[in-house]
Amino acid sequence: MTRYPAPELKDVPEDIRARILEVQEKAGFVPNVFLALARRPAEWRAFFAYHDALMLKEEGSLTKGDREMIVTTTSAANQCLYCVVAHGAILRIYEKKPLVADQVAVNYRKADITPRQRAMLDFAMKVCLHSSEIADADFEALYPHGFTDEDIWDIAAITAFFGLSNRMASFSNMQPNPEFYLMGRVPKAKPAA
Repeated sequence: MTRYPAPELKDVPEDIRARILEVQEKAGFVPNVFLALARRPAEWRAFFAYHDALMLKEEGSLTKGDREMIVTTTSAANQCLYCVVAHGAILRIYEKKPLVADQVAVNYRKADITPRQRAMLDFAMKVCLHSSEIADADFEALYPHGFTDEDIWDIAAITAFFGLSNRMASFSNMQPNPEFYLMGRVPKAKPAA
């Protein structure tokens, strides 16, 4: 799975173990990133604190789907297999579109997304690939789509944070869990009545 062995769940600090078990209960499995990063507890706590501040916040106009779309698109640009597969799965679920993650990962300009989302991804990709070239005109292009300066900060911060995440996953050879590949692609089986 990785160049650095993940610790056993029983060996991680209690606060981290509790969070991992919470995720396992909700998802039905433990995403590999949770154990892979737990080898360094202080860094795990900092990573997930910033992750949650960006991805779980209620303020602003970015939806959960928008946030995952930013992650999937920019992670593809950074060639991060783990993040494209894992966040693509979450994107498919939030957007209720089985094709959207593959589309934005390959070429968001041809994806079945709104003009607002396309403008958001144009900006995210510029932050991802050419952040030193960001100018006032890049902000001006977002305002007609209803984005505020705080929303624009969120787009940039998500892109930058996942640039870190992409590089950590890639250098350590973190692999996506097999469960991610099917999530959101096929309807869930309905329980028998």
